[in-house]
Amino acid sequence: MTMNSTVKRPFVWAIMAIIAALLLAVGASGDRGPLTQQDRVDGISKRLACPTCQGESVYVSRAAAAVALRDEIARQVGSGERSDNEIVSFVEQRFGGQILLVPRSSGIDALVWALPVVALICALVGLTVAFRRWKVSDGAVVSDADRELVNRALHDS
Repeated sequence: MTMNSTVKRPFVWAIMAIIAALLLAVGASGDRGPLTQQDRVDGISKRLACPTCQGESVYVSRAAAAVALRDEIARQVGSGERSDNEIVSFVEQRFGGQILLVPRSSGIDALVWALPVVALICALVGLTVAFRRWKVSDGAVVSDADRELVNRALHDS
């Protein structure tokens, strides 16, 4: 391995990481245009769990409680007095934190988002350390006994 390729490798990885981060930022911040009232009602009801069903969102469920909750969300959206997050907070206060399908990104709920990232970073660091230990150094010394063993194996086959 030459000095030139050793210098280029981290630089190439850094450029690829920057490009990936930029693409993710552009994709996540794309303008979707103005939302209609029904789009807002659908978006909010997709974030909330049905209070009487197991594993269904308010958006999907046809249970009476989910229908009533969708109607309440539509009424609040129609009044225009509250933002989407304020409506979700109102429903959460009424039914408790278990009504949220997506945990909040603050407080103890932030661990749901942070722990997988921490685990991934630890795994990558562990793999990097392991691969560096396993890597045979460029200046490895091959003994005459090793060469003789390889030659015998090649000639015997």
